Amino acid sequence: MRKRLLPIAVAAAAAIALSGCSAGAADKTTVTVRLWDSGVAKAYKTSFAAFEKQNPDIHVNVDVVPWADYWNTLRTDVADKKAPDVFWVNNSYLGPYADSGSLLDIGKTLGSDAKKDWSPTVVDQFTRDGKLWGVPQLSDAGTAVYYNTALLTAAGVTPKQLDELTWSPDAAKDTFLPVAKKLTKDAAGVAADQPGFDGGTVTQFGTNIAYDLQSILLPYIGSNGGQFQDGDNFAFSQPKTEQAVTYLVNAINTAKVAPPASDTNTNGDFSRDAFLQGKIAMFQSGLFNLKAVSDGAKFEWGVARIPAGPAGAVSVTNGIAAAGNAATTHPDAVKKLLAWMGSKAGNAPVGASGAAVPAVKSAQQGYFDYWKREQVDVQPFFDVIGKGAKTIPAPQGANFAKGQAAYDPILQQVFSGATPVPEGLKKAQDLGNAALND
Repeated sequence: MRKRLLPIAVAAAAAIALSGCSAGAADKTTVTVRLWDSGVAKAYKTSFAAFEKQNPDIHVNVDVVPWADYWNTLRTDVADKKAPDVFWVNNSYLGPYADSGSLLDIGKTLGSDAKKDWSPTVVDQFTRDGKLWGVPQLSDAGTAVYYNTALLTAAGVTPKQLDELTWSPDAAKDTFLPVAKKLTKDAAGVAADQPGFDGGTVTQFGTNIAYDLQSILLPYIGSNGGQFQDGDNFAFSQPKTEQAVTYLVNAINTAKVAPPASDTNTNGDFSRDAFLQGKIAMFQSGLFNLKAVSDGAKFEWGVARIPAGPAGAVSVTNGIAAAGNAATTHPDAVKKLLAWMGSKAGNAPVGASGAAVPAVKSAQQGYFDYWKREQVDVQPFFDVIGKGAKTIPAPQGANFAKGQAAYDPILQQVFSGATPVPEGLKKAQDLGNAALND
């Protein structure tokens, strides 16, 4: 899931070698690791260089496949028995590979004690039928709101106000949309809350509300007390979910405070790029975009809490695991590499680079130290998943990918305004569930 269940969709070379050793050396066993995030791939370069020093007979090749192509490529490669030795998986796409016997049982491979230093929430996400099917690598924390300080100041909005915003289907109780309107301006510089605002010539949007499953849709559904799934089945058409989606669709198509769905439905990076260009004031997203914002923003920015709904501030939290290919021809080398990737030394470079939160608990401090040096407060991402916080489950089920492929075109129509919300949600739910149970 978005994306990213959700990590960043990367326009990177389809395959890049990131180790200093020669992949063709006759005296070395080459093990390939596939992932979709080029930022983490750079951190892996440091990690695997250290691994190779300890294991001079093994060379690690890193294969970066952009998110947009990742799952189709992996499905084809697994079916053709050409899959890499180790590859990233997320919770939403885990089921078919675990159930088909395509993955190594981590408990059998590394022993039951291996998981003691791994984030329990990530371990739980990749445990199926009592077995762990991947070595936790990243812990994605929750969702927060990046903001452009100058755009807030110009509209008379303070960061403290953002921390206290609430949204509601009841307009009388809604404080989020009025602020988003203040931060939205047309080509003449007229704000959306002022007379004469031209919604057809918006040059600055207040928010990035869009059909974004992880960063927008799930938090809004959860914060209204709704459901995305009931068990493995989709539950889009229940009243509280319908209210949340209606709010989002109206923000885009009626209030005009967010980019049109034609720009965002099929381009998960549109809003991030627009935020970096100074065209969006509030950008709701996860830690997977923190490094890109830090590196790309040429303006002062900060991070605030997500708006709370009638059920409070609710986020989804996700993890990423490295799965071992059960059909690998290098089982001993893969076992050694998986053990390394699940160790403090192996996972620490990911956090030390600021690319992501390591899922190995003893390796996490480096991440917080990195962003403290950068003077970035990452606490809002963790407030929504801390003790006592409410979360909404990430998508699940062995056939989730099939269900998503069936409902996705309908939800795109809903967010574009082409299909009424109640009708569209019911149709998307029915098509998705039919695909799940086919």
